[in-house]
Amino acid sequence: MQSDKAPEFDLQRPLASAVAVVPAVLFSPRRFYLNFKVEGRLREPAVFALLVGAISGVLGAAVALASNFFFGDPDAGDLRAALVGAVLFAVLSPVGVGVTAGIYLLSIRTFVGKVSSFAEMYRMAAYAASALVFAWIPILGAFAFTYALMVLMGVGIQSVYRTSFITTVVTVLAGFVPVATILVWITINEVAL
Repeated sequence: MQSDKAPEFDLQRPLASAVAVVPAVLFSPRRFYLNFKVEGRLREPAVFALLVGAISGVLGAAVALASNFFFGDPDAGDLRAALVGAVLFAVLSPVGVGVTAGIYLLSIRTFVGKVSSFAEMYRMAAYAASALVFAWIPILGAFAFTYALMVLMGVGIQSVYRTSFITTVVTVLAGFVPVATILVWITINEVAL
């Protein structure tokens, strides 16, 4: 195991630290979570989730507006809907991370034991939300959520809590199903509006 500390989001250097965190989590999740300090403040991970949500929300709004421009008849309502969607995605990203952390905490407590706290799970889930930088890309967005919720959270749980492979799979699936169900429900209701 390396003695290097995993890069963390820093409010003093928000863009530089985010640029360091996202590739570390996405492309070297095992190394990131092996060197990850689960104890710590929640402010930085919450702001990180907000930043990732804002970037994804703005890019998603741009894609929606571009598709309306190329395939439809754009109007002021489309612009308003895209902007409201971007703001809601950004603002609700830290809340979504909290819901995800709570659900995964229940799963960990059920299958691993009382080895974690909500703050630890929030920090882990906030950095797993790095995958949401791709959520704005049509079709790839669904894979980004799945990668964050299954792969990154699985690697995090296994690395931090030293669980066996089968325990990790069961824990992640028990957390993934309710979170994915909530996301599908939100998507269906959004399309119905």
